[in-house]
Amino acid sequence: MARLALCVAVVSLLMVGPVIEALAHGGGLDAYGCHHDRKRGGYHCHRGPFAGRAFTSKDEMLQALGQQGGAPLTSPIPQRPTPRVPTRPPAQ
Repeated sequence: MARLALCVAVVSLLMVGPVIEALAHGGGLDAYGCHHDRKRGGYHCHRGPFAGRAFTSKDEMLQALGQQGGAPLTSPIPQRPTPRVPTRPPAQ
């Protein structure tokens, strides 16, 4: 019985964990996969080469991006292509 309760608790946590993570963050990401943190200040990244890193500003991140491998400071992380939506042929 205790083993069943433990299994139910573990499964529940595994199901709720991603939901909590998704709700914990509502900020939109820029082309670099980063955004400004309005509550705590600074700038941090969720995607791209700096995922999980925090900076004092976007300028600091751009400097690090330029030093990382010669990436141009103005080129953002490539975005996924937008899927093409099939269109209907014109009515005849």
